[in-house]
Amino acid sequence: MSNFTFSRSEARVREAATIVPGGVNSNFRLGVAPTPLVFERGEGPYLHDIDGNRLIDYYLALGPMILGHSPADVIAAAHGQLDKGLLYGGQSELEYEAAHRVSAMVPCAERVRFAGSGSEAVQLALRLARAVTERLTVIKFEGHYHGWLDSVLWSNGTPFDEVGPEENPTKYRASAGQDPAAGENLEVLSWNQEEQIVSRIAKGDVAAVIMEATMCNSGGIFAKPGYLEAVREACTKHGTILIFDEVITGFRVGPGGAQKRLGVTPDLATFAKAMANGFTVAAVAGRAEIMDQLSTGHIMHGGTYNAQPVAMAAAIATMDRLVQSETFEAMERNGTRLMNGIAEAFAEAGLPATVTGYPQIFTVALGLTEPAENYRGLAKVDRAAYRHFTAALLGNGVRALERGAWFLCTEHTEDVVDETLAAVRKTLAEIGPDLAHLRA
Repeated sequence: MSNFTFSRSEARVREAATIVPGGVNSNFRLGVAPTPLVFERGEGPYLHDIDGNRLIDYYLALGPMILGHSPADVIAAAHGQLDKGLLYGGQSELEYEAAHRVSAMVPCAERVRFAGSGSEAVQLALRLARAVTERLTVIKFEGHYHGWLDSVLWSNGTPFDEVGPEENPTKYRASAGQDPAAGENLEVLSWNQEEQIVSRIAKGDVAAVIMEATMCNSGGIFAKPGYLEAVREACTKHGTILIFDEVITGFRVGPGGAQKRLGVTPDLATFAKAMANGFTVAAVAGRAEIMDQLSTGHIMHGGTYNAQPVAMAAAIATMDRLVQSETFEAMERNGTRLMNGIAEAFAEAGLPATVTGYPQIFTVALGLTEPAENYRGLAKVDRAAYRHFTAALLGNGVRALERGAWFLCTEHTEDVVDETLAAVRKTLAEIGPDLAHLRA
């Protein structure tokens, strides 16, 4: 069994809870088994915690660290700007250079506006869509996450006994204290149901359809052949703005994001996470005729820290690496080996599991024998068993998200993948008796 212990992290989080609620500053860090961790440093594919453990990291801060922890070129770029200034309350050449890089990489990016977070970028995209269409209704989909604000935090994790009929899903409010009125003009549909969304758009009153072009937040689920194209065509025909939330997929699944990889171009797209490798940068990119409405000032978009120069320098350095073909070639190769190896390990253990998604961001769904087609297809995932697996895996030196997602970085080399797969097999051997209920 493992020699890894996490007692110091557990004690420190408990102590810190007297001043920081729950001992964490994001609720996504609560409920981590066996305890939320406290870290001292990160390097390459590794994190070092206060208990002295070196952990292979597949959280990657929930996606941003695509070049690994503390990449020298990104750190140097940020250091270079630190002596010149932190925040100007005006413009810098860096933000224009960064915007040009986004435009060169992303198909929809005729114009780019920077923001402070993915949640903020989504709000700007929705405001733009409503302003230019002069409509109010926005459609989102079950299981798709677009930030934690009241207007969009609906049905991203509906309990499966409360989802309602697929033709008329329950619009599930995800947080106590959430203003019900903020969701009045939001409708929720089941994803990957072409006839349902096309017929709804045809009514002509929808301002925007927002979706993850690939469901990476909750399932590693691809669109059915022709689905994205059908939604694109319907939006164009009926004057609806199509928004791709690429906060996860953008700059992670390829230089041009999911839209470039899948060959479907939205009107607007939101980005964050991997575009600056840990620095706080987000963006909305899209068609000039939509984005240029911001120039008149009648559509409000603000943010004291938008396009902060140090973060812009980091974003430029990150994108300069991501645009190089060898960067993604290595991640494709190593990520595919990891996906296949994990699938084989579960199969050898006699455990049903699917491993789906991209080599740079994929999901392990324990309990499924076939890949899900949408959120409802994840109902048979044994979340408690998978959580038990990730807790045991952490004890063998590998940190993976409890919800099933695995994020890859450039520093997950062949050797690191081999070490990871050895830990996966060791973990499954150790906890095999606890998972006996999953075996046919």
